[in-house]
Amino acid sequence: MVRYSKLPFRELVRGYNVDLVYTPMILADVFAASDYARHSDFSTNVVDDPLVIQFAAKNGKDLADAAELAFPYVGGVDLNCGCPQKWAIQEKIGSHLMTQPDLVRDMIRHVKARTPSLDMSIKIRIHPDLRETHEFVKRAEMAGVDYITVHGRTRKQKSAETVNLDAIRFVKEVAMVPVVANGDVFSASDAEEIQRVTGVDGVMAARGLLQNPALFAGYEHTPWDAVEKYVRYALGYGTNQFIFHHHLMYMLETQMSKAEQKTFNILTSTPAILDHLERNWGFNA
Repeated sequence: MVRYSKLPFRELVRGYNVDLVYTPMILADVFAASDYARHSDFSTNVVDDPLVIQFAAKNGKDLADAAELAFPYVGGVDLNCGCPQKWAIQEKIGSHLMTQPDLVRDMIRHVKARTPSLDMSIKIRIHPDLRETHEFVKRAEMAGVDYITVHGRTRKQKSAETVNLDAIRFVKEVAMVPVVANGDVFSASDAEEIQRVTGVDGVMAARGLLQNPALFAGYEHTPWDAVEKYVRYALGYGTNQFIFHHHLMYMLETQMSKAEQKTFNILTSTPAILDHLERNWGFNA
């Protein structure tokens, strides 16, 4: 998730049956080159464990440099090969890498050579021709990848299109390493059904967790105690207003009337957000 899944949100979801958390996607070259960027993009603490840091990269050196710097603070590093946003494809990162299996293989090798004890994973999408996906997976395995997360859509498919569970099951059947499924997980029952159909070793949620951080604990909607916890974590750790606002917009969207959504969505400061929550929801910071 670009920008999201920073420390306050990770701490929140850990309290609702989430076993493994990821950082937002971070640009490896910037992370490696700038001390300011590292402190801005990445923070953790002793309870933020296990943790995977996810990087976007276009060459092995940048990825290995970033992984080496992150190594003391994380249990794993993930290469994002799935981001479908236009800017990422133009920068030759994210899902652009699904057309570059040899490059991805080499990036995995760089990381494993530099930090052999650090788990290395990739998050991929499927190809229209699953034979390409099969080849992609096999090259990653030969390079030493420890596990693979599969988003069951091609890079050109929109999120409104149904995830391809048959394709995820195919990857699980041909892979020799653990496989995690991603896509269309909006409830605990969704996760259970995807695991049953595909046989994967784990299930990941992104958009679903933004909307309901407690989904893996069986909640159908964000419980109020999750909202309160997030506010306190965010204020305590110093989250910027944009991210703070957007997390709450996602969490409360289905529980607000259209009129309240319009009012809440145009709030422009943290004090205004807190005032709205106190006035309309009885929250006392």
